[in-house]
Amino acid sequence: MKIFDYSFLKDKPIPAQTVNLLTTVEKLTIDRRTLIDSYPKLFEELTKIAIVQSIISSNAIEGIVTTDERIKGLLNGSVSPINHNENEILGYKDVIDLIHHNYNEYSFTEEQILAFHQLLLSYERPSYAGKYKTSDNVILEITKNGTRSVRFRPTPAKETQSAMEQMILAYMDARDDSNVNQLLLIPCVILDFLSIHPFSDGNGRLSRLLSLLLLYKNGFTIGKFISFENQINLNKKEYDQSLKLSSDNWNNSANDYYPFINHFLVTLIRCYNELDKRVSILSSKVTNKKERIKITIEKSLVPLSRKELMELWPDIAVDTIKKVLIELQNEGTIQKIGNFKNAKYRKI
Repeated sequence: MKIFDYSFLKDKPIPAQTVNLLTTVEKLTIDRRTLIDSYPKLFEELTKIAIVQSIISSNAIEGIVTTDERIKGLLNGSVSPINHNENEILGYKDVIDLIHHNYNEYSFTEEQILAFHQLLLSYERPSYAGKYKTSDNVILEITKNGTRSVRFRPTPAKETQSAMEQMILAYMDARDDSNVNQLLLIPCVILDFLSIHPFSDGNGRLSRLLSLLLLYKNGFTIGKFISFENQINLNKKEYDQSLKLSSDNWNNSANDYYPFINHFLVTLIRCYNELDKRVSILSSKVTNKKERIKITIEKSLVPLSRKELMELWPDIAVDTIKKVLIELQNEGTIQKIGNFKNAKYRKI
């Protein structure tokens, strides 16, 4: 059985690349803290956008999608779910709302993890919700020609509860050790959670929610303003590769956590970079949707596609973006490059 022990984070040298990434994240966190405190209304607007993006992106990673208009209706309560995907989206919304607004009330315990899972699956699969898997599961890898192979074998069902208990106890031990850096510890425990794969469904989505919980509780609240999940989704191949590298030999307690740690830190840095881009637009007190799209294109160093604009501003309807892009072209403000789905737009 896997031995959970995070003492290597203090007893062994940390790779130079990881040290550099860690230093960058910590500096960005300190530097942006004053900015967040100085502009509460600005960051309230960013929070609304981030929650929408997080719900869309974390579910999209698992292939759970619906239309943009349906998403907005589900989140504001104007429509009811009509299928499996929309039920799962609502479950994610409920959990992320709790974490965003009340993270100090929750602890990383077995009881709380089960409660979050119960809520996550409550709309669609209540019989599985809040219960560990009862049969073994595997992580499959599918090649381009459709051939399937087992990439990873998680903890057997009969050992799952014990593994979860041991993982959480090891986390608590390291959490309370002042010599262990929490930004390194968090991705380690998230990797272990994913490798145990304790539930029949919802493991990936819950891992991202638990990442936010642990980050917030340790003072790293960037995910409240810029979607952490969206950055994972935008760089999913990198995420999958880091997970694969760090899970090799996991069952033998001989895995290397650092590929996953490094990707985790890079994702946080990308969040801060995205924050700077959005603050430069919103801090100019631009609330008009047309002006936001215009300034976004003007400030971008590279041409932007309609999809990229939708990802930047999920609160703006796709039809509105289409209309504004046509208006800006007719005004001679922006230029369209390419045609149809691959078209991009830049300042003239």
